[in-house]
Formats: sequence, structure tokens, C-alpha cells
Amino acid sequence: MLQPGTPAPDFTLPATGNQTITLSALRGRPIILYFYPKDNTPGCTTQAIAFRDHYDQFQAHGALILGLSRDTLASHERFRQKHQLPFDLISDPDEVACRAYDVLREKVRYGKVTRGIERSTFLIAPDGTLARIWRNVKVEGHIAQILAVLAAPSSSA
Repeated sequence: MLQPGTPAPDFTLPATGNQTITLSALRGRPIILYFYPKDNTPGCTTQAIAFRDHYDQFQAHGALILGLSRDTLASHERFRQKHQLPFDLISDPDEVACRAYDVLREKVRYGKVTRGIERSTFLIAPDGTLARIWRNVKVEGHIAQILAVLAAPSSSA
């Protein structure tokens, strides 16, 4: 089980903007890595828009935002363009990062059991360690929680 203070699991995955992101190559600044279930669904859209609308505040703390789901790059590109997201989205169809961060859960929807991403956010410190972990995230108020941790004087992020 991942804990604050332990190294953030590294990965190399495709991302929007025709790029490949290796997490460890981004060290040196705080990273907000948020896992979400699916592009263009109500909760995920609300969450992405909240990150977009507070993007300048994250930038003021030197933080990099990365969204990650199992959706295809094509889906991510459409989602990013439609909502004018100023940050990159990472595609993980093979669940490499999803498994490493232990965000996959069984869910029951309309009586059917499915396996999907539990909305989770990981704040990664500039040294590549996990500074904070939020699991089973509720979208409302979550941005304020992250920004409060980034603003805290004792924050290792």
C-alpha cells in the first residue's frame, strides 16, 4: 500500500499533445496526479473543469497537473479540447499506472459489477516521493484541499 513519504511509482505512458510522459523525468516541482474514471462523464468533467478554473493558483505554487484514465488518446484529445484544459491527460489503457497506484476497484452500477478507477489524487513532492494521497475523492471541495496543502508552510510539496 502506498504511503506518504514513499517513492511515487514511476511510469512511462502516452499523453495528449503527441507526447510520452515519464513521471520520474518531471521531478523538481510538485505534481498533482489525478486518476479519474472516464472522459466526458458528469463527475469527471466537473473535476477537470475545476482543475482548469484553478490552474493559475496551481501554477503559482509551481505545481504540474496531470489527469489519468484508461481512455484512449483520441478521447483525451477531444475531452481536453472541448473543455480547454491547460494540462495534459495521460492514457493508461493497459492499467500500468492504475495498478501501480492501486486505484482500480469493483463497482456496482445498475446491479452490474464492473471494474473501474476510484477517483484518487496523489500529490508528489519535488523529490519524487508521495506527499499526500486522497482516495475515493469527492469532487466538490477537493481543489481547495489540494491548494491548502500546497500553501501550507510545512508542506514537503
